[in-house]
Amino acid sequence: MTCPFQQSEAPLNPAIAPLDWLLGSWESDEPGEGSFPTIAPFRYTETLHFSQVGQPVINFMFNAFHAESKKPLHRECGFIRIQPGTNRVAFIIAQNSGLVEIEEGQLAGQLLSLQSQALARASFSKEPHVQQITRLFQLRADGKLEQTVSMATGDQPLTQHLHIIYRRSS
Repeated sequence: MTCPFQQSEAPLNPAIAPLDWLLGSWESDEPGEGSFPTIAPFRYTETLHFSQVGQPVINFMFNAFHAESKKPLHRECGFIRIQPGTNRVAFIIAQNSGLVEIEEGQLAGQLLSLQSQALARASFSKEPHVQQITRLFQLRADGKLEQTVSMATGDQPLTQHLHIIYRRSS
């Protein structure tokens, strides 16, 4: 099963207007870089799709691929919500690795800073388990979207894991 991606002509719900800069499709401009103390560094490409259907929520789907072999690596899909009347944002994410998370944080203009609030995983997920995730999205002055993801596991402290820059493709 895949996360549905549907671009809608529905009017934008005012609740998500502060995040309208995310809407649409994005592709990595150059391969992103991934690293973590327990794995070999790698390069990847990624597509992002942010859509809305008139509800006070943004739907999203992320697909990552190995930069050289083009093999699928990682998928995430879910929803973004804003607490009405505030700059508090929540990402609700399901990953193909079996990890489900809720990240919450703050929106400041076109900078979104998130950190995990709840993590759940399939009982047979491989160890060491992810214990914490932080994520930063920023729409840069040149119109490109930058994402940095850091994580901590049961045996590693919070460390930058991913960094990538996207260009709008739709």
